[in-house]
Amino acid sequence: MWFKNLTIYRLPEGWSRTAAEIETTLTEFPLKPCVGQALQTRGWVPINDAGQMAYGQEKQVLIALGTEEKLLPASVVNQTADEKIRALEQQKGFKIGRKHKREIKEQIQAELLPRAFSRRRVTLGWLDFSGGWLVVDTSTPSRADDFTQALRDALGELPATPMQSEPSMGALLTQWLSSMQAPGAFDLDDECELTSTDENKSTVRYLHHALDGKDIANHLSHGKVVTRLSLTWNGRISLLINDKLQVKRLKFLDIERVREEQDGLDAEAEFEANFTLMSGEYSALLKDLATAINAPRD
Repeated sequence: MWFKNLTIYRLPEGWSRTAAEIETTLTEFPLKPCVGQALQTRGWVPINDAGQMAYGQEKQVLIALGTEEKLLPASVVNQTADEKIRALEQQKGFKIGRKHKREIKEQIQAELLPRAFSRRRVTLGWLDFSGGWLVVDTSTPSRADDFTQALRDALGELPATPMQSEPSMGALLTQWLSSMQAPGAFDLDDECELTSTDENKSTVRYLHHALDGKDIANHLSHGKVVTRLSLTWNGRISLLINDKLQVKRLKFLDIERVREEQDGLDAEAEFEANFTLMSGEYSALLKDLATAINAPRD
């Protein structure tokens, strides 16, 4: 359940839904099988073994969007179409036109689609109405867009806006690394990426490396900007943040202690405990992040 990646949106003051209201709404938009000529379907799926479409604790709600898509590689369609085109040309004794070839390829795809395997993917989302957050567990913009659009379609409205920094996130990351000082409860960790601002976009990455070396200072003095920087928050969570304000590779540093404490719990109790801990920790982290990047709630 612990989110590994955060695409972060702001919710306006006062906008809220109960878990029961969201549950009722999402039940009307379930994920349906991807059959026939459909290439992809999406809809809401249960978040836990109890079959709930929305799991809530006070003003924290967890939901899950399912996507099912057909696995029909273009190479398979092209190969099958090419074989049919060659056979047809040999039979007729002349080359067939581009339009006819396109029609054959479309026919082959239509024939193969019902037999293609389907793949299901689930994307988790967390609504924190007390803090004013919508967080999607992905670092892929298209998946975040699919999630927010599906939620907007279901609820009828979703006044969520991407979190923004002031100044740009790249400028802030560069400032933090240049000063070797992250703000507030954040500390610099051991990974960064620096990129030049010229057309070449030359890039250098440091992994598991002290960030106070002369080589990094030299890159900064020659105009490179920070595009990725690893941080720790309150000594409890490690993360990587980039210049697009995407938070990746979150890791709760004391997870082994948590697992020991939850040893012996049944699945339902463990789910509840994990969500309580995750929502509490991440709510506090996001509040500190908003302060650090000058992004107050509207």
